[in-house]
Amino acid sequence: MEYTFFDFLTLIGSLGLFLYGMKVMSEGLQKVAGDRLRSILTAMTTNRVTGVLTGVLITALIQSSSATTVMVVSFVNAGLLSLTQSITVIMGANVGTTVTAWIISIFGFKVNISLFALPLIGLSIPFIFSGSSKRRSWGEFIIGFAFLFMGLDFLKNSVPDLQSNPEILSFLREYTNMGFFSVLLFLLIGTIVTIIVQSSSATMAITLIMCSKGWISFDIAAAMVLGENIGTTITANLAALSGNVSAKRAAFAHFMFNIFGVCWVLLLFYPFTRFISFLVHEMTGGSPTDLMNLISHQSPEVVNKISAENISNLTSGEAALRSQFLAAQVTVSYALSLFHTVFNIINVLIMVWFVKLYVYIVTRVITVKHSDDEEFQLKFISGGLLSTSELSLLQVKKEIAVYAERTQRMLGMVKDLVHEKEGSEAYSKIYSRIEKYEKISDRMELEIANYLNNVADGRLSYEGKLQVSAMLTMTSEIESIGDSCFHLARTLLRKQESKATFTDEIVQDVDTMLRLVSEAIENMIIILNKNDATDTDFNKAYNKEMEINNYRNQLRTQNIENINSKKYEYQSGTHFMDIISECEKLGDYVINVIEAVKEKRGIKN
Repeated sequence: MEYTFFDFLTLIGSLGLFLYGMKVMSEGLQKVAGDRLRSILTAMTTNRVTGVLTGVLITALIQSSSATTVMVVSFVNAGLLSLTQSITVIMGANVGTTVTAWIISIFGFKVNISLFALPLIGLSIPFIFSGSSKRRSWGEFIIGFAFLFMGLDFLKNSVPDLQSNPEILSFLREYTNMGFFSVLLFLLIGTIVTIIVQSSSATMAITLIMCSKGWISFDIAAAMVLGENIGTTITANLAALSGNVSAKRAAFAHFMFNIFGVCWVLLLFYPFTRFISFLVHEMTGGSPTDLMNLISHQSPEVVNKISAENISNLTSGEAALRSQFLAAQVTVSYALSLFHTVFNIINVLIMVWFVKLYVYIVTRVITVKHSDDEEFQLKFISGGLLSTSELSLLQVKKEIAVYAERTQRMLGMVKDLVHEKEGSEAYSKIYSRIEKYEKISDRMELEIANYLNNVADGRLSYEGKLQVSAMLTMTSEIESIGDSCFHLARTLLRKQESKATFTDEIVQDVDTMLRLVSEAIENMIIILNKNDATDTDFNKAYNKEMEINNYRNQLRTQNIENINSKKYEYQSGTHFMDIISECEKLGDYVINVIEAVKEKRGIKN
């Protein structure tokens, strides 16, 4: 039977359905448990053992080690986890991802779960159209679970039988009978396939199906599993490319950990696979080699007949042979799953005691750049850390707080400019620095807004989208604070160019107003950094705004009186009032940020 291009497209489509199902299932669970996942990660990583268990638990829950590692890298990037904590969680994620292989082995080969796929989709419909975002997320999980196993079933049926395609069999035999070189070759293939599909679970499913179809032996399939362990580290490393140094270190530690595990298994490859075969024999009474032996002793016609879905025309002997064939498929799938699990558990048991050594090595390999190089880079968010949309909002929250701190530094420079000697080199340097910060402020607003828009385009809950809207408002208002600081500097520069002078009283009044505004910004930053800002915090902000407004009104009246009494020139009074009015606007922008925080808090509650 000729394998056509249409058959190949069917194979690719089956893989696509499998991957999409896994993505929908994983993201549905992440949305259900987003805040809890964050709490678990930050609360349960106090020591090595709890860190590993946390990684196992979360990965087993969301069915994606890539999502867990990207999440961990994101949290390291956000300063929520230390490098040491992240390494233990990543170790646990490697064990947790083996649960997926067992689910596929049990439900995909032993139980015909595809029969229940459409009823499961029917069950998910009321959840999908529910008014509750949590129920909608559960609906997504159920429909993703159904798609995953529909894809797996299509994948099994669309992979060609070697007996019907002898040219593929002869091609494979060329590369699977080269001893240990074949092991290395298929390790590389497993790595490349995982990098391409960005899912070790998908590659594991492909490997299980290839093995169950008789394409490759158990040893060669085990080599592909080792390759998957290397390929899966690429996801986190790609995510960390535009992250900070800590994120890069966490991702590189994941790569190092998996490389070490693969190296020691390769050194003991054949004894290790024999050990797995022994364990499988004790569990099932069968051997991983039974399937290949069975296929090699039967004609292609018989193998096709006993492996077909239609069993109505089988003889009693063929029916018995089919039972052996199905049992051998289950045995080899168990063997691969056990190989994957035992390898990762042993690797963790060895390496969990060398976490400090890992930290030492990665900090030596990935060094901190010069502080000037990183001064104006986004600290907590980057284009690559968007795998978990709900959790990405935490990154933005911290970045917005950093953005606010930058504008506070700008205001500090304005204070320095007020007291610096006009026309001096120091005066020019401070003004240039404020000008530079204003450009950086504009760039930060654009990058944070773009990041938020990318998050909103992802699979985000309704509440999450409302939070994005509130955060966009905060970002815009903080950018306005930066603009106001620059306007203050320009007003001072115009004053210098016009040769106007400020009396000591004006300077003192400007200092007082700048102090009030600085206190308002400081309070705003405290609120931005808090997870649970109270009404007391908000009332403090409103009181400070009222104080700024009252002081502005007082100075406006006082300024008119001073000009009329010739205490200073009209031009000096104009520049003075421009500064005071800009400060009052700045206070309004602060309150707008506070209002957006309150709106976000209301959404979360």
